[in-house]
Amino acid sequence: MTTMIELGKRAKEASVELGKLSAEVKNIALQAMADALEKNEDEIVSANLRDVAAVKSKGVKPALLDRLILDNSRITKMARSLREIATLPDPIGQIVKTWTRPNGLIIGQIRVPLGVIGMIYESRPDVTSDASGICLKSGNAVILRGGSDAINSNTVLAEVLNEAAVKAGAPKAAIQVVRTTDREAVNELMRMRRYVDVLIPRGGLDLIKSVVENSRVPVIETGIGNCHIYVEEDADLQEAIPIILNAKCQRPGTCNAVEKLLVNQNIAEIFIPTIVRSLRESDVEVRGCSQTVKLVRDIALISDEEWYKEYLDLVISIKIVSDLGEAIKHINQYGSHHTDAILTRDFSKALRFIKEIDSAAVNWNASTRFTDGNQYGLGAEIGISTQKIHARGPMSIEHLTTMKYFVLGRGHLRQ
Repeated sequence: MTTMIELGKRAKEASVELGKLSAEVKNIALQAMADALEKNEDEIVSANLRDVAAVKSKGVKPALLDRLILDNSRITKMARSLREIATLPDPIGQIVKTWTRPNGLIIGQIRVPLGVIGMIYESRPDVTSDASGICLKSGNAVILRGGSDAINSNTVLAEVLNEAAVKAGAPKAAIQVVRTTDREAVNELMRMRRYVDVLIPRGGLDLIKSVVENSRVPVIETGIGNCHIYVEEDADLQEAIPIILNAKCQRPGTCNAVEKLLVNQNIAEIFIPTIVRSLRESDVEVRGCSQTVKLVRDIALISDEEWYKEYLDLVISIKIVSDLGEAIKHINQYGSHHTDAILTRDFSKALRFIKEIDSAAVNWNASTRFTDGNQYGLGAEIGISTQKIHARGPMSIEHLTTMKYFVLGRGHLRQ
C-alpha cells in the first residue's frame, strides 16, 4: 500500500504542474470529470450501497445516514457542480492590483495556488467530488481522507475523477485518496508539513477540534453549525413558518440546518403554539426554555449547555427573548458563528442584525439552508469557514489561492 509520505511527494510534484495548467485544460478536465461521474454512476452507487449497509447495521440516525447516501440525483448534482466550476473565471494568474512607487518601481500582487490541500472529512462522499473540482480549478493538488463509513464510495469516486482528469491533461497525482481507514493515517497527514500546505477538516466538533489542536500543518477551520433563526415581533408569521420548516427539515443532518429558534416575547403566545404544531407535523422534536414550556407544556426543558449544541437531527429548541438586542446577545454567546437569520419586515432591524451578529453568514427573511457554495453561485464549496481569516463562509476556488508580489524595475537600485 502507498505510504502517506509517498502520497505527499506525488502531490507536491503534481501541484507544480497544476500551477502551470491553462484555464482551458482545467476546464476540459472538469467537464471530463463530470461526464465520468455520470458514465460510472452504477459503479459509484454500488460502492455507496456497501457503505450504507455497513452504517445501517450500526444503527446510525436517519439524518446522519442521509449525508452518506449517493443516489442518481445526487450524482447528477455532483456532475452539475463540476460543470459550474468549469464556467467560473480562472483565478490563477489574476493580477489583483498594481501600484507605482515615487521612484518608478512597479509593485503588484498576483494570485497563485496554495499548493497541496489535505482534506479530512466525515461521511458525505459528495465532498470528494466538490473538493477535487475546486482544487483542480484553483491549481492545487488534493489528498482526500474521508471517513471510514464512506471508504468504498470515496475510493471509487477518486479513481473515476482522477482518471478523467489525467486523460484531459492533468498530472497523475492531482487527486489522491487515502485508502486506509487506519486513524494513524490522519495523524501522519497532520504532520506532513513538508508536503502539505493547508489542511481543511470538515465534519463534527470532535474531528475539527482534533485537527486544529494537533496539526503541524496550517489549518483552515470549518465550523459546526449551531444556526439560529430569530422571529421579530413584526415578522410575517405566515412566511416565517415555511422558512423555519425548510431550515430545519429539508436536510437536518447538514451544518446549515437551523438548530435554535428565538421568538420575540410580544408574539410568543400567538406564534409558538403554531410553529410547534407545524414542526411536530414534520416529525421534529421540540425543546425549549422555561417560558416556552409554560406556553406548550409537553415540551422538554433544556439546560444552558444545550444552547451550544448542534443537533444534526430533527430536533430544535425554542427560546423566548425580550427584544432584538437580547436575540443578538444570545446568538453571539451560544452560536457557532456559522449562519444566523432574522425574520422581520423592518429594514433597520435587519441591518442591525446583519451588522452585529458575529457569523460567517447572516440572512434576512431567508432559510439558513442557503449558506452553500452552489447556492451562492460559487459552483461548489470545499467547506464553510467560521474563522476570521481570508476565507470565511463557503470556500470555493478563490479561497484556495494566495498572493505573491511581483516587482518591475528598470535597473532600480535601493539607495
